[in-house]
Amino acid sequence: MSVHVDIGHRLGDFAIEARFDSAGRLTALFGPSGSGKTTLINLIAGLIRPEKGCIEVDGRVLVDTAKDVFVPKHRRRIGMVFQDARLFPHMSVAGNLRYGRWFTPPAERYAEMDSVVELLGIGPLLNRRPAKLSGGEKQRVAIGRALLASPKLLLMDEPLASLDEARKAEILPYIERLRDETKIPIVYVSHSVAEVARLASDVVMLAQGKVVATGPTEAVMQRLDLLPAEERGEGGAVLDTRVLRHDEVFGMTVLGSAGGEIRVPRLAVKTGAPVRIRIRARDVMIATEKPTGLSALNILPGTIVAIRPGEGPAVELGIDCNGATVLARITEQSRHALKLRLGGKVFAVVKTVSFDGANTGAGLPFEVDG
Repeated sequence: MSVHVDIGHRLGDFAIEARFDSAGRLTALFGPSGSGKTTLINLIAGLIRPEKGCIEVDGRVLVDTAKDVFVPKHRRRIGMVFQDARLFPHMSVAGNLRYGRWFTPPAERYAEMDSVVELLGIGPLLNRRPAKLSGGEKQRVAIGRALLASPKLLLMDEPLASLDEARKAEILPYIERLRDETKIPIVYVSHSVAEVARLASDVVMLAQGKVVATGPTEAVMQRLDLLPAEERGEGGAVLDTRVLRHDEVFGMTVLGSAGGEIRVPRLAVKTGAPVRIRIRARDVMIATEKPTGLSALNILPGTIVAIRPGEGPAVELGIDCNGATVLARITEQSRHALKLRLGGKVFAVVKTVSFDGANTGAGLPFEVDG
């Protein structure tokens, strides 16, 4: 499945000029407030008619202003999930879910009630009314309602923005499961580096109505200079790893990555399970010799492949660790003292405790094995 967008539109004093192509499972529209994320998703949904351009989903033309094509929103087969769940309060969860099916002709339905309920873990909720649900449960039901419309594309407009951290942690594994177990492309709006790094296969970064970067998540998230100022400290490397083993004695999980073994606080997932981690640039120390007598357990050998100026006294290093790129933010004084240069051999050092829940994405928990 692919999504192609090339549009231009003006709303009052705000103009959006956006072009991107994505075949990723979950494409994140990322940027600060006011960058045009919600406007862009409304254009894709058909809630706004663009002044110029075209939009295609899996080769189906939804908009082509040059040919006067504009498929109305109710015929686009697009599911939407908003910040607030927007469930019908007088209906049960089951009634809300069934409502999603009414807009799709029977011959075009592919989503089954039982499979969607199982996917989202909402079986025990079916007889409840929305007033009896937590925020995370409401959002899972809203996602289920959108899926039962058998959409060709799912749009999610900051679905976690109104949830507290505990509810976000509850729902994130289900969005990962949705991304991995369905064939529906997802366009996901967020201004959170942690969410995007954990969920997205591809990122479209927006600023002032324009696309400033687009590509695989691991590449775009390393552009610290493009991150919103308030999120810049959260930027760094995104690595896909697998669980090698669990250390029951010390309560840790050992992950295998291209750069070497990485120890994180124990995860409730099986050996062999995929785990995406984020290593923030601010959490990485640099050594020119392999450290000894150090509390940090993750020591990855690598080669400096990039040196870029950062903010104030900082400098940003890109370190190739056997094909996995790790970023480090250190001071210019440290770079000078260590005589760091392009091509230099170094060790990237990361504390295990820096891998908190926001920096690891391990899906739904299982019984851990040894």
